[in-house]
Amino acid sequence: MTMRWGILGAARINRSIIPALRAAEGHTLEAIASRDADKAAAAAAEWGIPRAVAGYETLLADDGIDAVYIPLPNHLHAEWAVRAAEAGKHVLCEKPLALSLAEVDLISAAAAAAHVHVAEAFMYRHHPQTHAVRELVAGGAIGTPRLLRGCFSFNLDRPGDVRFDPAKGGGALWDVGCYPVSYARTILGAEPEAVQATAVMGPTHVDMTVGALLRFPGNAVALVDASFVAPFRTDVEVVGSAGTIRVPHPFKPGERETVVVVRGDDVLEHVVESPALYVSQFEDFGRAARGAAPPVVTLADSRANTAALLAVLESARTGATVTLPS
Repeated sequence: MTMRWGILGAARINRSIIPALRAAEGHTLEAIASRDADKAAAAAAEWGIPRAVAGYETLLADDGIDAVYIPLPNHLHAEWAVRAAEAGKHVLCEKPLALSLAEVDLISAAAAAAHVHVAEAFMYRHHPQTHAVRELVAGGAIGTPRLLRGCFSFNLDRPGDVRFDPAKGGGALWDVGCYPVSYARTILGAEPEAVQATAVMGPTHVDMTVGALLRFPGNAVALVDASFVAPFRTDVEVVGSAGTIRVPHPFKPGERETVVVVRGDDVLEHVVESPALYVSQFEDFGRAARGAAPPVVTLADSRANTAALLAVLESARTGATVTLPS
């Protein structure tokens, strides 16, 4: 059965999402909505989308749509995920899913009540490279995990960008720091017990640079950083008692990537091939929505990641170590 999709918003990321959605088996893109009818029409014309819809509510009322993708600004994610679920639509929402635990809980309740699937769009989680790194660590390739270091930075130089607005969920942590935090939780297979963090705030009062230390069970530590005022950097290193794993492109891997395992003088390269980024995410979403398989990214997982991000922000704001509930 084909899943018919609509997109809420003519966002820049649609340029990456639309080709992947169309490449995924069992999915079609039927409509795109914008609050500005002209923007919707322009996007539909550019991408050959059958229908342009004026207003998100109109798209949600469309019986010809089974699922929606939400690429709206961060502060609108929870509202429209809930409204979409209440309209009986499955929902794939860009990260971060929400900006508070209360919002995650509202989304979860709406999804359960409507019997629809809602997922946070951490596309790297579906990539074979991520699965390979997780299996290497779990299989003892580097001994006992001791340290994970991850970063995501780039120079954001567009004045007026929504990511500079604190009222709209701006800041480097919500935008890109969520990736290394999520990656650490995924690879270490646990939730952080305590967080220490610091941030450099910008003129609009969002974090421009943030660094955090997250302590995990078993004395494993994750060091993560994110920034809007540094060159483009994305890499992860996992350090164990017997070796290291180097992941050059952890968050936006390509169709052919190399993961390097170093144990003493031995260097082993693992080549991982996969479909284009985002394709596996849609295929996982379809299986989960049909009840054919459990999702890779659950709402419980998203809630835990939100809790970790909030702890980083609280520690950066207060200067204190923040302990998370077990």
